[in-house]
Amino acid sequence: MTMFVRSVALLALLWLACVPALSHASAIDITAPDFDDRPLADTIDIPDWFLLSFLDIKEDLGEINKAGKKGLIVYFGQKRCPYCKAFLDNNFSKRDVVDYTRKHFEVIAIDVRGTRLVTELDGTVIPENEFSVKQEANFTPSLLFYDLAGNEILKLVGYQSPYRFRAALEFVADAHYRKENFREYLARGAGAPSEGQAALNDAPFLAKPPFVLDRSRFPGQRPLLVLFEQKSCHSCDVLHAGPFSRRETRSQLRALDVVQLDMWSDTPVVTPTGKKTTARAWADRMRLNYAPTLVFYSERGKEIIRVDSVIHFYRLRGVLDYVLTRGYEHFPGFQEWRRRLNR
Repeated sequence: MTMFVRSVALLALLWLACVPALSHASAIDITAPDFDDRPLADTIDIPDWFLLSFLDIKEDLGEINKAGKKGLIVYFGQKRCPYCKAFLDNNFSKRDVVDYTRKHFEVIAIDVRGTRLVTELDGTVIPENEFSVKQEANFTPSLLFYDLAGNEILKLVGYQSPYRFRAALEFVADAHYRKENFREYLARGAGAPSEGQAALNDAPFLAKPPFVLDRSRFPGQRPLLVLFEQKSCHSCDVLHAGPFSRRETRSQLRALDVVQLDMWSDTPVVTPTGKKTTARAWADRMRLNYAPTLVFYSERGKEIIRVDSVIHFYRLRGVLDYVLTRGYEHFPGFQEWRRRLNR
């Protein structure tokens, strides 16, 4: 291919990068009828916590590994791309998304029109724009997830809603990709009452407000489970469509008082220690940054255990057994209880 033809092809691909093709329309989750997808008048600011990188992928992965993180996200964008702005604004304005991303990943930004040099895993050095073409980042934003060994785990093309982006982060960070593809992982939320919606999932075992959980003066009759959830939450959908839909789980839950709170709401609540507060303020004080988080309390309001990761049937059943059999009274931790009882 001549240099002239190659340059024309490169320019054509980059020009198309911010133009939504019909075949990618379903990947664009922006429903506002007045959304204007023409190039922006002003340039986009990249979050200041993105990694300041020399764009040496292998070197970056080495530093990420030393930091104990799970992988690298390469963000392909453009300075005047409206879909990029929507992605950055809608996702990284949410504290839980930012906290989870920063805890498990580093993010480097690639300008698909840029000319900075990128050093690939094999040592090849090429400009950003050519690297973007090579990675088929034909639409911005595009996201490429690498594991610590430099394997490409997941590629997302186009605008990603917070629901899908949270799911993608969990899919890679928790290594679900070793057993299933991303489409299968997303399908785990199917069947939840409010799957993908801006609403909490309902269930018959959930207590109704007002949420007066005070156990400081008079003990409760049963242990307490507080579910801190949020709307449009794939991992919350997985919990409700999976373990919470099982007859065995519901039988165990009937032995508990179960309260569901939107961790970002101003819903009034009296905590197990008798403090008047709101769901948001309580979650802040407990430093909760993941939904769903399950927090178990004894009849006297002492925290027993909390679970703040995607949880499936077998593990949840074990945690419920630990609480309902009062295993915590004899063993300081859940894992020691399991080991001693061979569970």
